[in-house]
Amino acid sequence: MHVLLTGATGYIGASVLDRLVSGGHRVTALVRSAGKAELVRAKGAEPTIADLSDGDALRELATASDGVIHLASPGDGTSATVEAVAVTSFLHALRGTDRPFVHTTGVWLHGSGSAISETAAMNPPRLTAWRVPLAGRVREAPGVRTSVIAPAVVHGRGGGLLNLVAAGPRTADGAGSASALTMIGPGDQHWSTVHVDDLAELYVLALEKAPAGSYFLGADGVNPTVREITEAVSRSVGLAGRVEPEPVVRTLDRLGLLGEALLLDQQVSGDAARRVLGWSPQGPSVLDDIARTDF
Repeated sequence: MHVLLTGATGYIGASVLDRLVSGGHRVTALVRSAGKAELVRAKGAEPTIADLSDGDALRELATASDGVIHLASPGDGTSATVEAVAVTSFLHALRGTDRPFVHTTGVWLHGSGSAISETAAMNPPRLTAWRVPLAGRVREAPGVRTSVIAPAVVHGRGGGLLNLVAAGPRTADGAGSASALTMIGPGDQHWSTVHVDDLAELYVLALEKAPAGSYFLGADGVNPTVREITEAVSRSVGLAGRVEPEPVVRTLDRLGLLGEALLLDQQVSGDAARRVLGWSPQGPSVLDDIARTDF
């Protein structure tokens, strides 16, 4: 299959690109610079330099493809506007073809919950609320085999939000040396997790097999508390597992809207992808991954 991939040099996208190429797909990777073009060319993809806000270019590229996986996002205040342009362009190009379009949201859209599934209500934090109506448009698009994937907290390959945990403030002992790693919030909130390579496998399965209008939570069913995660990171950075809670107001001051999302208490299974697509996560759990990571 000839696949148009956005975000191919990003954390998740780089793993998706590897999985597509190893699976025999021909990949055109949308990038923003000549330097990034060389990165994807070295991995076996054909780069094309374009901007996500260039609707005409996106329509032309999608029309020439057999399917699209969309992972790129500006990650700033322009994200809602730019992604609306990109999604509109891709859906317009693919309309009436029944070709696949795999779109990305995130598990945070469901808010807090102890048994979150694909049918759970949406209660997004302010950071990602704009993604809810856009994902709805994708799932309802006629004549396109659309699917939406909502990744959990992604780990593996030394990337992801674990680096934010490792970079957290340290408390000092009486001699002024770092003695404990500060948690994000009180630490009793759960994070749903997924290894980046397992998530990449899910994207490719959705491209190849997902029925139109599908929605999958990209989570491996491992939902540790932030305390458990931070204690493991603390051991990895030489603080012997010592951690300190952080008042919610201080977390919000430090991390802003991202902090609001990271304070959510979420437990997710990801069963729909296993049932519908035969997805079978094989990567290490987040705590095992931390134990082997050099932050």
